[in-house]
Amino acid sequence: VQLQASGGGLVQPGGSLRLSCQASGFTWDDYAIGWFRQGPGKEREAVSCISRSDGSTGYVDSVKGQFTISSDGANNIFYLQMNSLKPEDTALYFCVADFRCDPILRGLDPLVGWGQGTQVTVSS
Repeated sequence: VQLQASGGGLVQPGGSLRLSCQASGFTWDDYAIGWFRQGPGKEREAVSCISRSDGSTGYVDSVKGQFTISSDGANNIFYLQMNSLKPEDTALYFCVADFRCDPILRGLDPLVGWGQGTQVTVSS
């Protein structure tokens, strides 16, 4: 299993970014893709998750209404649309894979895989 994250960058407060996670190597369809982030001096935090099989999604409270997770099932690409970005959203964002969303949203170490991080910096 390989997870390739991209789309990070520098954005001003109030701006938007869309992160992408290209997933490959899966030989089954019943898995979940999520995003973690880790800001400077902060602990790792779960952000969001989507089930590959039924498209159900989940978010942590701090990003509800601000971030949207989606997927392009045909191409196994998973997106995290981030709007109204704030300086506190600055972090290294990782895409991760597990069998279900629940452990991802609880911040547990993913059982299937990690991607490399993509840096998001929100600053004026």
